[in-house]
Amino acid sequence: MASRYGAAGIYTAFGGNRQRIYVFQSRQRLNGWIAMNFLDEVPAVRRIDTDRDDLLAVELVGHIRAADVENLFGLFEAAWALHPSIDALVRLVDHEGVDWTDIAPATVTQGRAEAARHIRRCALVGEPDWTSRALGWLAPPLPIEIRHFPSRNEAEAWAWLGAREKPADV
Repeated sequence: MASRYGAAGIYTAFGGNRQRIYVFQSRQRLNGWIAMNFLDEVPAVRRIDTDRDDLLAVELVGHIRAADVENLFGLFEAAWALHPSIDALVRLVDHEGVDWTDIAPATVTQGRAEAARHIRRCALVGEPDWTSRALGWLAPPLPIEIRHFPSRNEAEAWAWLGAREKPADV
């Protein structure tokens, strides 16, 4: 994660029996000391670079909170602003659930309507298979073609969408 001061750093703290990772967003010099502003945890929503402009690929890691859902919807809104119709790939990694009750009902309603209006095909990659949950989230008749691919078959998901993941620039 980059900051306006170059590369961001990572600091780990051990508390109880759980390790937490903190990523600082920025550094400021204050009376000769460098003060760092830390994020509580590494963001759960990460955009994946692809070889197609009209494909939004994201990775959802761990536990998804309301702020993560807002971030996810923001990524989709940006994609829709550039392309009225897109494909999507959503990769689940170490899925620990979603705080659906903390998400404003208006946000869910708007997200559902926009997804139905703009997404052609969606590949859901990883475990658990939450295709039925995604299908239940959309009102019939379904305007989106949704398929689940186990993590071990992720290459098939990319092929189904006619796309490839681009390696991260280092």
